[in-house]
Amino acid sequence: MASSTIALVPSPASFNGAPYLSELPAMPTDLPGTDIKRAPLDSFRIAIAQHVSSSLGVDLNAALVAVGTGKIGDYTVAVPRFKLPGKPNEISEKAAAAFQPNEFLSKVEAKGPFLHYFLNSKTLIKLTLQTVHVMTHGYGAPRDEQGNTQPSYGTNRDGEGKNIIVEFSSPNIAKPFHAGHLRSTIIGAFLSNLYKANAWNVAKYNYLGDWGKQFGLLAVGWKLFGDEQKLQEDAVNTLFDVYVRINKLASEEEDGKGEKIHDEARQFFKKMEDGDKEALALWQKFRDLSIKKYIEVYDRLNVQFDVYSGESQVTKENIVKSLDQLKTHDFVTREDNGALLADLSKYKLEKAVIERRDGTPLYITRDIAEAAQRFDKSFDGNGFDKMIYVVASQQDLHLAQFFKVLELMGYEWAQKETSRLQHINFGMILGMSTRKGTVVFLDNILDETRDKMHEVMRANEAKYAQVENPERTADIVGMTAVKIQDMASKRINNYNFDWSRMLSFEGDTGPYLQYNHVRLCSVERKAKESDNLELPTSDLDLSSINLDLIAEPKARDLVMLLAQWPDTVKAAMKDHQPSTIVTYAFRLTHLISSCWEFLLVKGQEKDLALARLFVFRCCKDVLGSALRLLTITPLDRM
Repeated sequence: MASSTIALVPSPASFNGAPYLSELPAMPTDLPGTDIKRAPLDSFRIAIAQHVSSSLGVDLNAALVAVGTGKIGDYTVAVPRFKLPGKPNEISEKAAAAFQPNEFLSKVEAKGPFLHYFLNSKTLIKLTLQTVHVMTHGYGAPRDEQGNTQPSYGTNRDGEGKNIIVEFSSPNIAKPFHAGHLRSTIIGAFLSNLYKANAWNVAKYNYLGDWGKQFGLLAVGWKLFGDEQKLQEDAVNTLFDVYVRINKLASEEEDGKGEKIHDEARQFFKKMEDGDKEALALWQKFRDLSIKKYIEVYDRLNVQFDVYSGESQVTKENIVKSLDQLKTHDFVTREDNGALLADLSKYKLEKAVIERRDGTPLYITRDIAEAAQRFDKSFDGNGFDKMIYVVASQQDLHLAQFFKVLELMGYEWAQKETSRLQHINFGMILGMSTRKGTVVFLDNILDETRDKMHEVMRANEAKYAQVENPERTADIVGMTAVKIQDMASKRINNYNFDWSRMLSFEGDTGPYLQYNHVRLCSVERKAKESDNLELPTSDLDLSSINLDLIAEPKARDLVMLLAQWPDTVKAAMKDHQPSTIVTYAFRLTHLISSCWEFLLVKGQEKDLALARLFVFRCCKDVLGSALRLLTITPLDRM
């Protein structure tokens, strides 16, 4: 059956002066893993596969899978992988001899059993830059409710129609929003954006620690130390202070004072469990005001949730249902002391207590009931195709036990072969404290980064005066510093929270990335003001830009990296590593920095200046897309 084909882009009329794209040959559109309208390099890989297929008589899809990168040329194909009769060296030479240059490929070299392909530079530059522009500013870019275009270069449709729940952050009410929650928040928000970029329907869940005996302790403490005004102003810090003070009293052994407090706490929590209205009203107030404070911190981090859930939201009915179901399985046993255990020893996962001897459920029991509840109710009852838990590596055993129990219970969506449940783990932040050395809440850390950035910005009075909202800008740069330090290395690694390194504008830091984005904005702004050079945006009138003038080897390297952005997004989907995107962003900024002296704009002949300015515009668009994917707001001035 012949492959269906389509022109690479719509007709020239759709592009108001960009007819070049429609002059390229029609390409197959039904090859798995390709999207020629969104990923420029797919067209070149298909052209290579077509040559391999026609010259060696191999299947086109098999040839496409064989196209990889190498040290020679732009792409390499290893001939032996096709297991063709004859000597691989002779086969590769035969294929090279049959090659004819075309719009996509300039030449091929046979070196031993390998075929090394070189892309047509003019097509690479034109196709890549115009695709970036089209997917960012015009045709192909989605629009918001106001009709404004939303940058979409780097996105794909691989996950279209699929549903995913991402559970992340999940702090415990009345306890510090600590480093582990920060990492979970940053990584989880990134993964949510990443799945959206791959066209998944994403639901972001914040599963709060909002139930248990600690609320009994908190209620006892509130009677002794509560301050309503402070609670309204800052619930999280106020409740934490109460919790610390009551725990200190509860640890005292004199006259049995501590035990009395624990007894009173248990009695209060029992009232909560029994539905006592007064007890639940106090708990509800603590929960609602804490969430309100959390939302303020999350907004600063540019993170939003679709669902604020929690242990309290797991119904008693579902917990009982899960326990009754568990008791029917052979791997669940009752110990002599009365506790109910899931014996997972044969899977090298030890034993997990699922019900205490007094009949109360544990975390894992609630997690089981909650997972089943989510599948039944999420996405209008359609369930999820995937659910990922962004939780620290210290909980590896708990998550492994949790997943195995769900699998053994027979849930179709929990079976290992379906891969619907996944634990995304991460290492620890070491030494996270204020510069004075005390461990504090996250918002204190964010305040310090903002204030430090504000100091740096004030040092340049002229630029500072041009910033519309300097405090908000300083806050965004501070957020960028915190996030990039967190996501720069593999997520499983521990890392040291380093103030001096994090806040530097030199080296591979968050402020350095923002500086480069601001500089790219500045180049275009200055060109418009001083040389009257204005680039097209939504009207897509590219007729005034002669991209044949972009011929420098460094410029080709830069455009090749821009063309790799869609591949980088797909690679991040495979490894779930924020560092994949961060590394790309630094590679891009380093290459841009090395091009300033080669691609001068100021003082150049108008056509050349406009073409180079267009290259930098596309660099700004792609760097901005990378930052947004990392949940970072790109700045125009700082």
